[in-house]
Amino acid sequence: MKIISVVGARPNFMKIAPIIMALNKHTDKFEHTLLHTGQHYDSSMSDVFFADLGIPKPDISLGVGSGSHAEQTGNIMIEFEKICLAMKPDLVIVVGDVNSTMACTITAKKLNIKVAHVEAGLRSRDMTMPEEINRLCTDVLCDYLYTTDHFADENLRAEGVSDEKIVFVGNVMVDTLLHHKELAATQETYKKVGVTPKSYATLTLHRPSNVDDKQNFIQILEALAEISQKLPIVFPIHPRTKKMAAEYNLIHFFDENNIVLLEPLGYLDFLNLNINAKMILTDSGGLQEESTVLGVPCLTLRENTERPITCVEGTNVIVGNSKEKILEEAFKVIEGKKTEGEIPEKWDGHAAERIVGHLLGLEEK
Repeated sequence: MKIISVVGARPNFMKIAPIIMALNKHTDKFEHTLLHTGQHYDSSMSDVFFADLGIPKPDISLGVGSGSHAEQTGNIMIEFEKICLAMKPDLVIVVGDVNSTMACTITAKKLNIKVAHVEAGLRSRDMTMPEEINRLCTDVLCDYLYTTDHFADENLRAEGVSDEKIVFVGNVMVDTLLHHKELAATQETYKKVGVTPKSYATLTLHRPSNVDDKQNFIQILEALAEISQKLPIVFPIHPRTKKMAAEYNLIHFFDENNIVLLEPLGYLDFLNLNINAKMILTDSGGLQEESTVLGVPCLTLRENTERPITCVEGTNVIVGNSKEKILEEAFKVIEGKKTEGEIPEKWDGHAAERIVGHLLGLEEK
């Protein structure tokens, strides 16, 4: 079976890495090509990044780069079509919910190539999120839908997807985390940052709804300022957030409070910080899952989540961008009133093996 796996942004590499490792155990069955659309260029994706995580460098890089959603999606489709016509793959694997995910799915399906979606069925019900549109478009077209939890299965069935397309495999991001957790624990990144275990919070903040809207941004920063008086906050600042903080003249919030600004970190360094954190504050998706597996309380600075299992079974609480709600939940954690979470079913480090097991069954048909 000739397979092209598509990645478009850094988190996609974390998701595809365990699948590649599992495919490589069956080189007699699969001919695999890793394609990076270049949707996001990340300067920290150096040789060390790939070597540390065992992630192979892409076989093909389209170098599409940034642009509006329409420009980026269109450019990916144009370039990916050329690759599909030249290589004639039997299957395209897409992961996550970025523009590359949707664009390559549409392109492959119009060429009658089968597509598998890893992390299928996640839904936020928020159509202002570009990722939600990407998820919906991708799932309705794909032939095989690999899901992370029972909520995702239920979402797909409610949308009319037949059971034979849905395969509950678990969470490939957790595969990557568990594979590297022991190594990450030895990094002692917290020492380099100047904090001690379980006496600080980590923060990621980059969503347009939080940092492009000045009033929302100020609400969050005011909450962070108060939290930092009790608990230092370590913040590898996203370029978008840095740009908007400067534009709105809000950099002083970081300078005047106990918030440690860092440049974006590598996977192992940031995992080390999160393993040792008392609390994680985030508006990303993956950290909601990682915090649940690590058993670290997580406050999600969004109004909704496409990963509700992290709230129902895990350590995640949705707090939005309201200063009062953020502070209420943060002080519960600081005072030791957190609820213990559980690790969801099949978040055991073997999701990629289940995916490849399913592919082997297809290959034998």
